[in-house]
Amino acid sequence: MLDSMADMVKFFNAANTLEEQVEKAMEEMVQPRPSCIIGDMSLPFTSRLAKKFKIPKILFHGFSCFSLTCIQVVRESGILKVIESNDEYINLPGLPDRVEFTKPQISVLQSVEGDLKEITDKIIAADNDSYGVIVNTFEELEVDYVREYKKAKAGKVWCVGPVALCNKLGLDKAQRGDKASIGQEQCLKWLDSQETGSVLYVCLGSLCNLPLAQLKELGLGLEESNKPFIWVIREREKYEGLAKWIQESGFEERIKDRGLVIKGWAPQVFILSHTSIGGFLTHCGWNSTLEGITEGVPLLTWPLFAEQFYNEKLVVKILKAGLKIGVEKSMIYGKEEEIGVMVSRESVRKAVDELMSENEEAEERRRRVKQLSDLANKALEGGSSHSNISWLVQDIMEQSRSQS
Repeated sequence: MLDSMADMVKFFNAANTLEEQVEKAMEEMVQPRPSCIIGDMSLPFTSRLAKKFKIPKILFHGFSCFSLTCIQVVRESGILKVIESNDEYINLPGLPDRVEFTKPQISVLQSVEGDLKEITDKIIAADNDSYGVIVNTFEELEVDYVREYKKAKAGKVWCVGPVALCNKLGLDKAQRGDKASIGQEQCLKWLDSQETGSVLYVCLGSLCNLPLAQLKELGLGLEESNKPFIWVIREREKYEGLAKWIQESGFEERIKDRGLVIKGWAPQVFILSHTSIGGFLTHCGWNSTLEGITEGVPLLTWPLFAEQFYNEKLVVKILKAGLKIGVEKSMIYGKEEEIGVMVSRESVRKAVDELMSENEEAEERRRRVKQLSDLANKALEGGSSHSNISWLVQDIMEQSRSQS
């Protein structure tokens, strides 16, 4: 689990020290020799190795096809160069739907500097060098944008998700990832004590960079909503102030009968799959977004940076499976305190009330996300994602035969 963007640079550099060892391992693989190399977007050296061994390099992407298509449009259209205002909403050209963003929301992946820009440039170059792309999504979720992305990649796109469904057992869900700061039995006992669909799960990701003042407003908004909730906060130096406030302000004592604060990593898929969960306040990272949809949980969106504003647009505007909390600006590392509070406790309370209400719009969101959940489960065994894996293997075998 990464704690900051600085750690992301360190992680990238550390991961890419594997290049020599991977190359050596591939040289020793004689019978059978490798037929392809599948590399994560964080491992651009795999492109060089693919060229050396004359095999296809296939990129595994952690973004949605919608986000990847939007990013491609922004790069190729040059739209950022002609937009002067940071507050004006502009329509991205050439997309199946009318989707509007502000300049900061779509420039977050283009405006990085220093070491991060160097990393981003390497990732883009490796992406362009790839034979094809594997995406953690399923075709029925974003039909139009799978089609658009396939056009951009000459058809070499295989949607194989949701990968979170690969391990369906409860224990697998609970143990996936880091060590949880709460035991499975304790967590399950608390969830079992709540009514069906009544609990809001709140997790803003391991790279959440909201300032302390904003996190306090979030907590107070959750308290004022009077809804049961689970709030995951990260255990690291930056959040010592929040943990101290939670304890010393009396917050934890006041919400003890209906709120559960988890400090550290939480078994997210396990929690989302419980019947008591009725909503998910998320930062719109793609893994979290897809996990929420797959488990049939309506989303309350709070994007922070990177491609998260794209994911919010997909969820709220196109899929109609979620509700915006009202964040308009991206969080910039090093400028968190300057940006300050963007969402008041009152706005948090209103958004939570709306997401968890029983009005017609809320019920329609629940019906819609349940439909998407059903499609996600059907995409695996015998479905579109299962077929895509078969076609991927077939394509690789054909490439291998043509090289021999």
